[in-house]
Amino acid sequence: MLDAYRLGGSLYVPATHRDVLNIANGLKWPELRSVIFCTEDAIAPRALESGLTRLGACLEAMEPRPSLLRFVRVRSPEVLARLLALPGIEKLDGFVLPKFDLSNADRYLEYWDASNHLYMPTLETRDTFDPARMVALRDYLLERGSHERILALRIGGNDLLSLLGMRRPRDRTLYRTPLGQTIAQLVTCFKPYGFQLTAPVFEHIDHPELLREELGEDVAHGLCGKTAIHPSQLPLIEESFRVSPTDLEAARRILAESEQAVFKFGGSMCELATHSSWARHILDRTALDS
Repeated sequence: MLDAYRLGGSLYVPATHRDVLNIANGLKWPELRSVIFCTEDAIAPRALESGLTRLGACLEAMEPRPSLLRFVRVRSPEVLARLLALPGIEKLDGFVLPKFDLSNADRYLEYWDASNHLYMPTLETRDTFDPARMVALRDYLLERGSHERILALRIGGNDLLSLLGMRRPRDRTLYRTPLGQTIAQLVTCFKPYGFQLTAPVFEHIDHPELLREELGEDVAHGLCGKTAIHPSQLPLIEESFRVSPTDLEAARRILAESEQAVFKFGGSMCELATHSSWARHILDRTALDS
């Protein structure tokens, strides 16, 4: 199973972008680890057809690029069906499903088994604020066996703020808004059941220090990547999700220890019973970076 930490910084690119093919083939931004070509909010409704036409032409000329994960953010279940019928669609790694909740999950899952693609549903409707609805969605996905095809759940920060009549402030991280509590609730609802979650976009391109602060919170909440809206954000995102040498050494010592249930390393307590899961996770992430 593909590890969601391979996503790193996922760059959103409108499907109408003139360089769609060059980006998909790694000629533009060759260090990019994952890209999401968007047919939803990033393009106007009147531009949908031209965006789908451009994607169709891109698929025909798309070359293998194992180091780059390539996704399309669909606009609706109907658009997903149209994309799945295109020649070359098997060259994509998967799809991002916007505004995913129990009201449309059945419609999306109609097409789920029509291919071997991975999916990343986005949690960004009113249901996201309701813990009971999120538990119901989680249980629905588990009962349907659909969780095995989900690479990660994406958190749609801007859509959630829009529901509150708010926009992300320029002087504080998302965790110092009402969404901080929501993100924590989503982590504790989904992660213990095997779902990974990615962090929302940071829309203020001219505030790299605030982005760095927010990335620290993303990592502390166990999120596995972050959406980028500009290539200049990518190096900072990649740096923040890279395993530190101290964490790597601690993980190795925890997994190598067989006699001491508890020991000290780097000024912290290491406990085999509670830290071994974290340690295995750290080594898995390190393998992805190598």
